[in-house]
Amino acid sequence: MKKTEQLRKPKPYQKKHAQGMIYNSRGMLLYVLPVALIPATFLSFAVGDFSTILTNVGGCAAFLLAASLLRKGIAAEKQYLDKKITGSPKWPLKTVASTIVAITTLWVALIGANYSFFTSVAFGLGALAGMFFLYGFDPRQEKMISGTHGYTAEEVSQTVDEAEAQIVGIEQANKQINNRSFNQRIRMICGHAREVVDIIQDDPGDIRRARKFLNVYLDGALKVTEGYADMQRKHQSEELTQNFDNVLKTIESVFVEQKQKLLEDDILDLDVQIEVLAAQLKNEGVV
Repeated sequence: MKKTEQLRKPKPYQKKHAQGMIYNSRGMLLYVLPVALIPATFLSFAVGDFSTILTNVGGCAAFLLAASLLRKGIAAEKQYLDKKITGSPKWPLKTVASTIVAITTLWVALIGANYSFFTSVAFGLGALAGMFFLYGFDPRQEKMISGTHGYTAEEVSQTVDEAEAQIVGIEQANKQINNRSFNQRIRMICGHAREVVDIIQDDPGDIRRARKFLNVYLDGALKVTEGYADMQRKHQSEELTQNFDNVLKTIESVFVEQKQKLLEDDILDLDVQIEVLAAQLKNEGVV
């Protein structure tokens, strides 16, 4: 951890729309694959070939299932790539989808199109190779960096996911608040929070203190923001507005201060400050 890192104004959170659009479109081609079986299915009905009908209808269903699994596998892969530290996806969905496509292609070629066994196997292997060439393999290794002090990638990833869920909750509540000053301050708090999350991922050795920090401040910020948004809809109160303003100022100022403490590895001061703010938020009725 760098000892002298300058605090900077947090950048607005921006999703990677271009990359997201690319990933969102991947795998869609597989949904088109069953279309080729539709004319063959009608032709089988015309000649009364029951086994071919079942093969083609089953093939359509199998291809659609593979497309769905592939899309889920691609989404899981994107989440894996977006994180600095994480475990591998729980299920190898892209591999399962590729296997279904290969077996279905072999079966349709053998029964539906009456190719020889070896030719059908070649079609199946070609489909399998094409799937892996287009979409690759599922990630199977943890993404981890040194200095985790015994914490697993799953534990660090869970802490990051929980923090991000709370930040998103604060942002959603912020949309319901009709006060530009509060809106701006809450966005700043969320920006500082995401920088703390980045610190966790860059130096997982700080996860114990950072997790404690986030549990106190993010949970407090989420509760007070949702509470104010709800009360604002019911009635306006100058006292309520002032109390909310005071709490937001406290949370923002301490976020800035303690973010620097994390960067400077100031363990004792951070723990003491956390206890102080936890007591203050409790007195304010926030936690």
